[in-house]
Amino acid sequence: MRRFLASSIGVTCAAALALPLAPSGAAAAAAAPGGTAPAVTRAAVTNGAGTPGSTQSLPLQPLDPDRASGAATFGLAPRSVRSFSLVGVIWDDPAAELHGQVQVRARAADTGVWSGWQDVETHNADHAADPETAERTSGRARGATAPLWVGASDGVEIRVRAESRSGSEAEPKAGSESTPLLPPGMRLELVDPGEDPPSEDTPSEDTPSEDTPSEGAESPDRNPGEGTGENTGQPSGQNPADGSAVIPADAPRTGVMSAEATAASAANAPLAPLGATEIPALNRAETEEEYHVLRGTEAAGQEANAGGQAPRAEPYIGPRPGIVTRSGWGADESLREKSFVYTDKVSAAFVHHSASGNNYTCAQAPSVIRSIYRYHTESMGWRDIGYNFLVDKCGKIYEGRAGGLANPVLGAHTLGFNSNSMGVAVLGTFSSTSPPAAAVTGVAQLTAWKLGLHGMDPSAKTYLTSGGGNLYAKGTQVRLNVISGHRDGFNTECPGGKLYDKLGTVRSAAAGYQGR
Repeated sequence: MRRFLASSIGVTCAAALALPLAPSGAAAAAAAPGGTAPAVTRAAVTNGAGTPGSTQSLPLQPLDPDRASGAATFGLAPRSVRSFSLVGVIWDDPAAELHGQVQVRARAADTGVWSGWQDVETHNADHAADPETAERTSGRARGATAPLWVGASDGVEIRVRAESRSGSEAEPKAGSESTPLLPPGMRLELVDPGEDPPSEDTPSEDTPSEDTPSEGAESPDRNPGEGTGENTGQPSGQNPADGSAVIPADAPRTGVMSAEATAASAANAPLAPLGATEIPALNRAETEEEYHVLRGTEAAGQEANAGGQAPRAEPYIGPRPGIVTRSGWGADESLREKSFVYTDKVSAAFVHHSASGNNYTCAQAPSVIRSIYRYHTESMGWRDIGYNFLVDKCGKIYEGRAGGLANPVLGAHTLGFNSNSMGVAVLGTFSSTSPPAAAVTGVAQLTAWKLGLHGMDPSAKTYLTSGGGNLYAKGTQVRLNVISGHRDGFNTECPGGKLYDKLGTVRSAAAGYQGR
């Protein structure tokens, strides 16, 4: 399998004025078995787009056993902490599993009211880099639960209760070879996403429902950009309400960019100017022209037409949807590794849910993404956020792992099938809650465009080679839907039963966007 690295520093040689960011604070070493690790705070400086975030890391302590079952319990008593909005539990060994229940309570920063107990998804090892890859074997990776968004909070209580297992302990005794129910080195991670960068366009905070999408939401049978009020009769760049100047959504950030931020933005240079906060939507004709430019077929087509040959074949590709860039959601580019890693092509898209809960507004989505990004890099030890793209409940699409939206960036989203694929995460938990119609439409629009760039039919099937997992042994050729759910490649609940049930709708809508 061919993979290659692109140095983000090499990409930005021309950016002579770009200043590198200060590196984030190193995490304290994990406690030795039987010891207590100190609490640490990890923070990093941003590129000036917003207030920097941070992570508080607190070691869990033994608590009294559960009265009903006698199961061993670890956790922390209620306490005041610095502001945070997302929680998760990590441990030393990324291959170890947590066999038990994790529950947290948080105290709202604005009201001082404590929430009820909230469950944290413990089965998260299937969202990871493939076995034997550099990211997996870096020595930095840790085991972890899924992250849970709790909103701005300043107090926390947590309990981790082992599964009931007759005749065994939560952690093995000295000299024992039995597998512990609770992994050693558990820590509570409290992530503060920092403040949002300045925004010219704030989405509605109303949550569209499954049956009643928000007003103006695009349906699967309409191309992006059609019927959205773009033709207002006002001059371009003018507010239709009062005629004042309007800053375009894809306008570049002002100020000095770090070398890492410049590199991440430069990877999208064919699609938008350096520093753009959003890649604007295109209509079908514009998308097809861009396709030929990206694939180098524009000049070839012109030469063929001049020579009297048959005109070039138009691609099956969906109109490019608007996509918020990493700069747009306020990524701290000092957190990720500097190089970009690519796979050969994008033959399939795996759909996920973030399992981070549904208690966020669309306006908070950038904060949720910054929190997940920090959790993946600082807490779990990954090279970058694991997903290639994210979609919020209002259907807005966000750039995930850095390396270029049009490029086949290698992600860490579907253990065993990250090569030649992309991962799309819908923000939320959809085990028993139906995904909003706008989010389903967003996934269809995105996959119609990105899969079209790589010549893939969203309604077809393809073959991928397993890198190893609990469903398919390493090296197995597996026939999958071009748009699959995470559970199709790994024995997991993700992307939740309700979202998984919508993948047929996604496939047919995406194929329609491509003109099939």
